[in-house]
Amino acid sequence: MENSKTVLYIFSGLPATGKSTLAKIIAKNFNAFYIRVDTIEQGIRDFCNYNVQGEGYRLAYRLVEDNLAIGNNVVADQCNPWKLTRNEWNNVAIKNNCEYINIETICSNKTEHKNRVENRTAEIENIKLPTWEEITKRESDKNHPIYYEPWKEEHITIDTANKSIEECTKELIKKLIN
Repeated sequence: MENSKTVLYIFSGLPATGKSTLAKIIAKNFNAFYIRVDTIEQGIRDFCNYNVQGEGYRLAYRLVEDNLAIGNNVVADQCNPWKLTRNEWNNVAIKNNCEYINIETICSNKTEHKNRVENRTAEIENIKLPTWEEITKRESDKNHPIYYEPWKEEHITIDTANKSIEECTKELIKKLIN
């Protein structure tokens, strides 16, 4: 058995930047528990008929803590738009004496990003995918309820524009092991 610390891989980014695709690949390659906040939030909506606010994140933190506590590496997949939620994820790892790595996916090519948004299909049953207009407001309108705050903290950035998923995966793994 290895003596290295358990790791929490925290994926963040706007919808349709490739975050979930990369997160799943990393979970598989690093034999980690995978958790997606969108799945939790949609489950709460479906089963409880409840207007979800921060409950999905708070439930995810608890599930991740359970897994870190027993030594499982974890990949957490969510938009993670605010410094507040980013700090809370970091604290989940710190509280469990684990390492954490923040990974942000972006798509710098706006035409490609818009095309992804407009042509993707939902992986989660009943989820309402955000429109291009809703996503761009998250980036530009500081008064938007889920405004995506620019990162100021140390993190890995993967720009998925004009690259295959294989190229993005190779780039991310290289950054993770260095």
